[in-house]
Amino acid sequence: MNLPKFLLGDNTDCKDDIFVIHTEFPRFIINLVDDEIEWLEDFDGEDQEELETQVAVLIEQSSEFYDREMERYKEE
Repeated sequence: MNLPKFLLGDNTDCKDDIFVIHTEFPRFIINLVDDEIEWLEDFDGEDQEELETQVAVLIEQSSEFYDREMERYKEE
């Protein structure tokens, strides 16, 4: 299966939250309401350095993905 880089996540138990799932390394779920991130990876020292440089970019890409998806829903 070929997964897209980002997926939207929804759960009626958390109706005010907006989840985006990043499916590539480093895999994570971000709640765009408060930018809380749940990492789906275990990191060692080397990965930690790479992660720190990528976090801001990945958060921005997650937000851009969500905005684009919402625009597409409005067009339908």
